Formats: sequence, structure tokens, C-alpha cells
Amino acid sequence: MNNKEILLVVDAVSNEKGVSKEVIFGAIEAALAIATCKRYSMALDSQVVIDRQTGEYETFRQWLIVEDSEDEPLESTETQISLVDALKQQKDAEVGGYIREPMESVEFGRIAAQTAKQVIVQKVREAERAQVVEQYQDKLGQLINGTVKRVERGNVTLDLGGNAEAFIPREEMIPRENFRTGDRVRGYLKEIKPEGRGPQLIISRVAPELLSELFKLEVPEIGDGMIEIKGAARDPGLRAKIAVLATELRVDPVGACVGMRGSRVQAVTNELGGERVDIILWDEDPARFAINAMAPAEALSIVIDEDKHSMDIAVEDDQLSQAIGRGGQNVRLASQLTGWEINVMSSTDADQKAEVEVGTLVKVFMDDLDVDEDVALILAQEGFSSLDEIAYVAEQEMLDIEEFDADIVEELRSRARDVLLTKAIANEELLESAEPAQDLLEMEGMNKILALTLASKGIVTLDDLADQSVDELTEIDDIDAEQAAMLIMKARESWFADEQADAGE
Repeated sequence: MNNKEILLVVDAVSNEKGVSKEVIFGAIEAALAIATCKRYSMALDSQVVIDRQTGEYETFRQWLIVEDSEDEPLESTETQISLVDALKQQKDAEVGGYIREPMESVEFGRIAAQTAKQVIVQKVREAERAQVVEQYQDKLGQLINGTVKRVERGNVTLDLGGNAEAFIPREEMIPRENFRTGDRVRGYLKEIKPEGRGPQLIISRVAPELLSELFKLEVPEIGDGMIEIKGAARDPGLRAKIAVLATELRVDPVGACVGMRGSRVQAVTNELGGERVDIILWDEDPARFAINAMAPAEALSIVIDEDKHSMDIAVEDDQLSQAIGRGGQNVRLASQLTGWEINVMSSTDADQKAEVEVGTLVKVFMDDLDVDEDVALILAQEGFSSLDEIAYVAEQEMLDIEEFDADIVEELRSRARDVLLTKAIANEELLESAEPAQDLLEMEGMNKILALTLASKGIVTLDDLADQSVDELTEIDDIDAEQAAMLIMKARESWFADEQADAGE
């Protein structure tokens, strides 16, 4: 192949594959370099440079310049040269650069052409993959349309056009949803995975974000900024909830999303295989937002536990099943949407639970504050749930209680502080007297304060901790379920190691 033919090949392949000429030139240079190494049957490093205008090319043998080291000799004198020797040949030589000298070029014949073809094909594929990533990187988190190319074991491959494909894993498909080759499908671009055979565009049909994107498509007010989507939760294919807020007072966010005779929400439902969508008015007050999220059930009362990040919502007895939903669907979606753990109960159960809680508080206040039942009952009914609140709440809040005067308030606050101080001193003494074992102190994830706290509860050794359950550990202050499970599993690792050692014997 002569020089002009090289230019013709570059033009033809570049036009056919839609890849830059520079990529093709690079592939041919690499092929000629490989052919050069094969011709001389040596472990040399060669470089070929093609003139982009004339097609003429030159070949150079090159050595990588490496740092001088007496301890580590050159890996290969055929491809490397020390900095000291390189400076003798080239004054501006530096580590990481190359020393080059011209050598005879090989002819771009049959073998070189075959190698070039393989390299070109590989380079073209790499360039196409790079183009796909570049094209869809900006579309991450957006709706993608494609045509079903094939369906294999529930997984769907979409043709997006322009040599790009997307993949819908079976777990990202709506249950009982079936597609056939040629069907048009819309999905949410969830992820771009770098794969050996090229980037894989992962499409989801179950992501809550798909619901939000579909409403953006159907409701112009969202695109105009008059309505804001605050969150979404889905039970794919069955039911969903979406929270919306109007940024302009004149706009009804729920009505706008429903559309004339339900046309807008119906379009979204049809796209999601009949998934019924509840449109919820968002509220910055968590309690009001949770009540809205429980629609269509109506809440009678709500009790918030900020420490546990949970809410107890009471409904009429005959609305309990509707509030919970089939298989707990309604309350589960409401919990996902609000970010709070929501417990639904009938008004009868709520009254009984409140009565039990009040009774427990009354007993605690009577015992700790040394007051009669009437005073303890007033405190409980006014919403006081701990000695800390009585001791440190704003004094005016207690003075606002009709049955209390300034003297009673001062006495109650003083007694509460005294009890808290006594308990703190007792707890400190208990911690000081507790001595955790060395194996507990040295366990991964353990610290001195936590070890002392566990020891004060009788958990002194690693085996003591391994014997605990998650529920038992979570009863200790400042230990949540996730941390408790981690600590127990870490403590039990020694058990598993012993079992494996016994099995090996």
C-alpha cells in the first residue's frame, strides 16, 4: 500500500464509521509499530509517525527514560534507558521522556494491513463508546425513549439510535409488564456503567424519579416553575404518591397535576401500566404533610416522637383498613414520601395507648417527684413526657397551666433537677466502677466510652456482647439498631473463626 492509499483508507473509514481521521491515523501508526516489532523479532519499542498531508511515514526506535537507581536495575535495556545515559545523548532529557533514533520502516503490506484493520476496528469501537458516554452523560436523570431490540429472560435491550443501546434489567421493570420487539418504551436513565464491551446505559421503569419526570412532561406549570415536585414514592405498577407545592398563590398544584377531567394524571397512569397515583399537597410542617400523605384516609389525631422520628396517626375505626391499604401499601407509601415512620391505628386503640402512656408517666412523676396523683396527671395531660422537660422547659409554659402557681412550678422544677443530678452522679459512679475486658476494648468499631457503657450494663467481655440480641442492645442509650447489629456481628466473628478451625481439623 503506497502513501496515497493510506490517505484514501483514512478518508473512507473515517466517513463510514463517523470517527475522526486522527483516530484512524493513530490506529495505522500502531499497526505499523506492531509490524516493526514482529519483523525484528526483538522486544523493542517502536514509534511510527505518518505525515497527515502526504501519507509518508517514518519509524523510530525509542527508549523510556527512567530514574537512576543502584538498587533497581533497568527492567529491559531494549526499551529503557537511565537518565544518566540519556543526558549523554540529549541535554534536555528528563524522566518519563524518550530517547529516539530513526530506523528502517516496514512496508505497509498484507500483515500490517491485517493488524491495522484489527486496531482500527478496536479504535472505532472505543470511539463509538466514548461518543455514547459523552452523548448521554448530560441526560443522566432524564427520560429516555427507545425501541425494544430484544428481550432475554425478562431483561430488555433498547435501541436508542446512533449506535447506542440501553438496558432495562428485570428488577427495574414494572411487575407483569411485557414488551415485544419493536415496542416504543420510555424510561428513566438511572446509571451509566462502564463495561469492558462498552458503557451500559441502565434504564429504570420503577424509580420514583420516573414518576416525577412524567409529571414534568404532562404538567406545563411544573416546567414553568409555578409548581414544584417535592418527592415521590411508588409501589410499581400498583400505586404511587407524589408531593407537590405551588410557588405561586394563584395556582392549585393538585388540580393542575390532575388536569381537566383527570387527563394529565391519567396519561401518567397509562404510561406506568395502570399505576394509580395520589397527588399530595406538600407542607413544611411534618405533621400536616403526613396527614395529607395518608389520603384518602382522614386523620383524627397525630402524635410525633421526634427521637424515634416516628408518628402515630389515629383514624376512625371504620377507616383503618383504608388508611393501612392493601398489604400496608398506603401507610408504607406515606412513610416513604414523608421520610417519617408512620404507625396507623384506630381511634379506640389510640385512646387505649394514650391511656397506658399517661398512666406510665403518672407513675414515673409520682415516684421521682414525690407528688400526688393529681399533680402527676396534670403534668402528663399537659404534654410533659420526661423529667428533663419539667426541669428545663421555659418557666412560662408551666406558669400557663391553670392549676399551678409560681411556688408549685418552682418546687416541681427544683425536684426534677435534683432527681436528674442524682441519677447522673449514680451513672457516673457506675461507669467508673465498670471495667470492660481487654478483648472488648480491642474489638474493631469499639471505643472506650462505649465499652464502659456496655460494661455498666453487665456486658464486660466479647462473648457477653456476642450473646446479646439487637433488641437488648438498643435499650441502651445512644445505640441504634444498625450499630447494635454491627457490634454483635463483629463480636461473633471469633465464634465463626473457631467453628472453621474445628471443621478444618
